Amino acid sequence: MRALGFLQQAARGDIPVESVLVLVGLKMVSYVDVILSLVLYIAILMVLGRWSRDNEMTVLAACGLGISNFLKPLAALVLIVGSFAALFSFYLTPLSVTKGFHIEQEYRNRSEIAGVVPGVFMETRRGQGVYFVEEFDKNADRYEDIFVYKSSFGKEGVVVAKYGFKRLDELTGDQFLILKNGTRYEGNPGQPDYRIIDFETYALRIEPRTEVSPIIPVKGRPTLEIAADPHPLLVSELQWRVAKVIMVLVLAIFALAYSFVNPRQSRFPGMVMAFLTYFIYANSLGFAVAMIKKGKIAPEAGLWWIHVIFLAVAMMLVYRRSRNLSLVSLPRLRLRPRITA
Repeated sequence: MRALGFLQQAARGDIPVESVLVLVGLKMVSYVDVILSLVLYIAILMVLGRWSRDNEMTVLAACGLGISNFLKPLAALVLIVGSFAALFSFYLTPLSVTKGFHIEQEYRNRSEIAGVVPGVFMETRRGQGVYFVEEFDKNADRYEDIFVYKSSFGKEGVVVAKYGFKRLDELTGDQFLILKNGTRYEGNPGQPDYRIIDFETYALRIEPRTEVSPIIPVKGRPTLEIAADPHPLLVSELQWRVAKVIMVLVLAIFALAYSFVNPRQSRFPGMVMAFLTYFIYANSLGFAVAMIKKGKIAPEAGLWWIHVIFLAVAMMLVYRRSRNLSLVSLPRLRLRPRITA
């Protein structure tokens, strides 16, 4: 969806087309820290679940290797993936958000002609003009077959030219589109002041866009900066960055518990419970982050209580699985025999 948003901005002329891939790449980097925990969760479920279905876990159990023997390699895997998650969450994700934000601001503050796409009619931001360029010659650095429509002071003007190029006035700092070998149609059709002027050189001033001082979003601020500010908005962002690292550990333990299934039974109920657990865990963290921003939850409490609850549940499931017990203990109904006279 975000890629479509960048394409819409490119179609409006806000950003050049060649910058779309760069912005999409930076946006993908900002989601890696969230994806890592989910990828590890699914990978453990698939691998150990396949071992259980192929009776390989039964063979390992017969050799004296139980679920507790998987904790050491699991810890090493969590340490590696958690390190990458921390690198992205604390450093690379804020950096990519900041870089993408500055690139968008830079392109939006450029002049109107900066985002013109050859072969497409581009309307100016104020809606008082239209640019059309047939093609752009990169070798000569000029536009070919130009059409420009401008409306100002109650008059309409159309300019067509064979080619043109941009030039900067060093004295005033204004940008001009220098048009060559064209015709200007000025005024309102049907009026006596309507004029048609052929020209050899015509300088068209490009309206500069108002520069807006960039305000970096919270997601793009450095971790040390937000850690030193007690504002609830920044505290919630810090808690969310830490949570994306802790999720790697908690989800890995849940995956270890859900992966051991009975080969004679269907895997569907276990997979449903596994993905339901993930969605409840992730949505609980997101809901708590929103409550911290609104001041409904004390910043001191943060998200730690959610991690403790889910970690305790995960350890309990692993304990029950190590004792060959069902994950959920349901009360059994005892039916008394019916005595008839």
